[in-house]
Amino acid sequence: MILLQSSPGTSLLAGLGILLFIIWLFWPAKGGIAWISRLIQNNKRALMEDALKFIFDCEYKQVYCDVNSVAGNLNINMDKAGRLLLRLASLELIVWNRQAIALTDAGRSYALRIVRIHRIWERYLADQTGIDPAKWHGEADRIEHYVTEQETEKLAAQLGNPVFDPHGDPIPTAEGELPIAKGVSLSSLHEGEFGRITHLEDEPKSIYEQLVVLGLYPGMEVYITDVDDKKISFVANGDECVLTPLFAGYITVEKITAAPVQKQKYPVLSSLKLGEEAEVIGISPLCRGLQRRRLMDLGIVPGSTISAVMRSPSGDPTGYRFLGTTIGIRKQHADLIFIKHPLSKEHGYSA
Repeated sequence: MILLQSSPGTSLLAGLGILLFIIWLFWPAKGGIAWISRLIQNNKRALMEDALKFIFDCEYKQVYCDVNSVAGNLNINMDKAGRLLLRLASLELIVWNRQAIALTDAGRSYALRIVRIHRIWERYLADQTGIDPAKWHGEADRIEHYVTEQETEKLAAQLGNPVFDPHGDPIPTAEGELPIAKGVSLSSLHEGEFGRITHLEDEPKSIYEQLVVLGLYPGMEVYITDVDDKKISFVANGDECVLTPLFAGYITVEKITAAPVQKQKYPVLSSLKLGEEAEVIGISPLCRGLQRRRLMDLGIVPGSTISAVMRSPSGDPTGYRFLGTTIGIRKQHADLIFIKHPLSKEHGYSA
């Protein structure tokens, strides 16, 4: 039988490696244990801040809040939610009588600070990046726990101190002021009534993603055409939409006494056939941030002329020629560019 023995050099390197690992693990402030401790503390703080933000949202919307709703919103069990609320109460951030929960003045101030940071960063993600709309909320949720107030205020100034986030929610001022919630649920409108969307609820994510797919956004005007127990039908910018009462309940509107101005409905760039030429009418409000600026920088602005000249073997992207240059544009982006076809001027869609 042959015994394999390690060389003295190998044993020395292995011992040195173990020694360095132990030193790193127990190194004060910057070692492994310290890093794990900070991670645990940061996670606890993030959970506390998420709870305060949820309780504030309930108070703002005048919705009853208890340990069950906190556990459900944070996706934690009842025992953990109870310990979390006891911790917040010990810090005098909430008042909890084992039933209803209310924020103290200190808790409300803390919550408003987190809400302001969250909504300013959502505004930045919507206007300055190409991140998918369905990811704005989740990314802002992550950022809000790690950026400083100073960084956020600097960003707010760069954005022109916005007063609304991209979902239509008001952004608290630096002093913690926030207007009273207004509007009604879309599900409360009746057949024949008109409204203007002021807010799309971004939680839960699954429902918000469906609203985004339908092309709904704050500022869009709607006309209710049919209402029953199972569905709500309405027209928005010339398109008919159908939602269940549950989904419609996540849309806030302000009632409009007069009918919305009838808007033309223009075809989109992707409908242009090879060899055809059209005039650009505008870009959809759903196209935002870097994507919108890129299209405008290329020269796709109202009044410009564009033609479809070639198509890739797979059918996407299509080559469009404008300003003497041919650029490939994918269908998902071409669907957001409205045109006025010279041969189909009776069509319409509003930008």
